Amino acid sequence: QVQLVESGGGLVQAGGSLRLSCAASGRSLRTYDMAWYRQAPGKEREFVVGISWLGTRTDFVDSVKGRFFVSRDNAKNTMSLQMNSLKPEDTAIYYCNMGDNWGQGTQVTVSP
Repeated sequence: QVQLVESGGGLVQAGGSLRLSCAASGRSLRTYDMAWYRQAPGKEREFVVGISWLGTRTDFVDSVKGRFFVSRDNAKNTMSLQMNSLKPEDTAIYYCNMGDNWGQGTQVTVSP
């Protein structure tokens, strides 16, 4: 059984940065595309960024392009999301996704 555990969320002022991590256990990340999603209060969960299993292809939602950067380390079974120039509208619970598997989420709160 796959377990995905996110970490790195917190409270930051607008313009600040946070780095989220997703650690997988129970199955190698190798050969799996992965993604970050987020869900803001009262809104649907939305796709933020995807990364191919080799890390050679990424796909970002327009609202985070140029500010968020994704990476993965298949040897360490981890994926990271570097979030810069954070805005209040980035406030959400961020979820790690691999296929049908989801983490429990980590809260990111950006104050004005």
